[in-house]
Formats: sequence, structure tokens, C-alpha cells
Amino acid sequence: MTTNSYWFNDYLTPDLTLQHSVKNVLYTGQSKYQKIEIVQTGTFGVMLVLDGKPQSSEFDEHIYHEALVHAAMLTHPNPQSVYVAGGGEGATLRELYKHPSVKIAVMVDLDDQVVKVCKKWLTKWHMGAFDDKRTILQFKDAKAQLENETTKYDVIISDIPDPLEGGPAYLLFTRNFYKMLSQRLTPDGVLVVQAGFTTPGMSQVFTAIHNTLEGAFPIVAPYQALIPSFSSTWGFIIASKKYDPRKWSSAHVDGMIRQRVKGPLRFYDGVTHTGMFSLPKGLRESIDKETMIITEKKPVFAY
Repeated sequence: MTTNSYWFNDYLTPDLTLQHSVKNVLYTGQSKYQKIEIVQTGTFGVMLVLDGKPQSSEFDEHIYHEALVHAAMLTHPNPQSVYVAGGGEGATLRELYKHPSVKIAVMVDLDDQVVKVCKKWLTKWHMGAFDDKRTILQFKDAKAQLENETTKYDVIISDIPDPLEGGPAYLLFTRNFYKMLSQRLTPDGVLVVQAGFTTPGMSQVFTAIHNTLEGAFPIVAPYQALIPSFSSTWGFIIASKKYDPRKWSSAHVDGMIRQRVKGPLRFYDGVTHTGMFSLPKGLRESIDKETMIITEKKPVFAY
């Protein structure tokens, strides 16, 4: 369908909606777990939408995925084994493989249909990373799988959908899950999670995730990046057993990138790194005041 009059509504909150003009619907389908859509938007190009929520867009997916991956990978001194929870587009794998130290990347996504659709329609995202010999792709529940194995990883990346009520991912944001992830990391291990909106008045999920992680890790480093297609700054949190990426200068980050990253970066560099970790006063105060700890019986839900 090609039209200039079709609009897609992204409901950010019950009181706020972002509208995207849709020029073409490339794919629509229903998996066992969620509705999957690939649409061509007027402003942000091709966009992946799951259950009505934008996941990434052609225009700015590089911002999200570079912010998610590279600070965490550089926090570990020599990351060789990586576990990715979620990551259906394949762009997280793409960025991982810019680090030649990586010998194995286990990607576990619950929904094989999402990956199948992304393989076909989002080639600019994954750029063949699914077929890299280092990729082990599994379609399972990440929580159940990690509970039943003892393998330890240098870096764990939680690139799962937001914790929507009734959705497949909300139990992967709990205190018990984060404690288990800590046990699945090597002594130098690093965890990074995507953690939702950081916009004032919309940061409740982000601050609750931060507070919950502090019960499982000695070092918890929150940061954010502006994702235009989300109409917001978006939060990420690194949790580490030993290392704190907030201590680095921009020159130090640029030096590590030159030494350890092979491949073009469009967003992340030393100046960007220090900016991402320089949270505004209001958000820092919200983090300090947060008391919620996310549990199975007391989950947190995004809008």
C-alpha cells in the first residue's frame, strides 16, 4: 500500500502521541508473541514496529546500537565471549563484530519470526552479521536458558523490548534476573541494558532499573543518548564488577577506539562518550530518590 494519508501513532504515554507519516507498508504479520510491522516512514525511513511500538529506524538506528554496544565493550579489557538477549534486527551483532577480540556471540531471541523478517527486510541493519561464523543464534526464552546453564560471558547485552504489561520481556528486568546475570559473567564481566525513556516525567522505568541493578552490581553507570525517532533521550545502564566507564576522558576513549574498534562509527567517540554519561541534574536527582526495586511480584511496566 502506498499512500500519503496514512499515519502511524506511537503512544509515548496515555497523554502524548508521536505521529509518523507512512509512505509504504513493507511487511505486516503476527508471530506467536507479537505483531510485527516494517513500514516506510516519511521522516525516519524504514522502521521496525513491534506491538505498535517503534524499535528502530533507518535514520537513527546507528545511534541506538552504537550507544548500546561500544561503551560496554570498551569497559571490558578484552571481551571475547558475548551474550545478547534480544537484538532481533541483528544490528547489535553488527556493532559487536567491530571488536576483533570477539570470538563468540550467543544471540538468544524469543521470537524467530522477528529475526526471519529482519533478515529479509533490514539488511542495512544486520549487514550479514547473522551469518558470521562467530554467531550462535538461538530462539529461546533468555531467562529460562540462562537459568539452566553455567556458561560465563565477558559481556552480556540486554537488548530486549520494553517491559510492557502482558508482553514477553517484563520478567527480564527484575532483581533476581540481574543477580543471575551477575553470576553468568566472568570476573571482569560487564552488563549493559537498554533502559527506556530518560525524558523528564517519563523516566520512572529507567530509574527503577538503575535502583534494581544497584542490588546486584558494585558499579552501576547510567547514560543516555538522543534517539530522534523515539522523540526522546533514551537510557542505557552499564553494570560492572570492576570497571567504571564514567572515569574515562574523551582522549582516552578515542585512544581505545583507535586500538580496539575496526570499522566505521557514525555516532560514538570520546566527546560523545563523556556527554552520554553527563546526566542532567533533574535526572540525577530522580535516580537518587528512586526506591523501587523490580521483582516478579512487583514488576515495572512501560507505557
